[in-house]
Amino acid sequence: MTAVLAETSAWSRYFRSDIDDSDAVVAELDGHLAERNVVTTGIVYLELLRGFTRERTREAIRSHFDNVPFVEPTREDYADAANLCITCRRAGVQLGSVDGLIAQICISNNLTLLTDDADFTHAGHHIPLDLWSPG
Repeated sequence: MTAVLAETSAWSRYFRSDIDDSDAVVAELDGHLAERNVVTTGIVYLELLRGFTRERTREAIRSHFDNVPFVEPTREDYADAANLCITCRRAGVQLGSVDGLIAQICISNNLTLLTDDADFTHAGHHIPLDLWSPG
């Protein structure tokens, strides 16, 4: 089974108190966590810690991430991420720098991206990104 990189939007759904376990993204992430099949990267960790202000939630994030391997970008990944962003821009699709880097980390490491962010869906039509889809 291909490892999954859970992007910030997926983790945000997972940690939100108003979304239950029947949510497709939450259920998928839960399943991969149980199988120890989830990786992350530093920028996702940063975005999550920055996005939640309640200390209890921030502690839960830290605790969960203690058991999640980090995959970090190489110098080449940064250059290739810029190319992904340019490819998308030429196709009329906006892919921001951080999202481009996350996409490139997935491509370089043969990871499936677990996300709830439509920007990745649009970009996925123009770049070789393996995206999780519900169902």
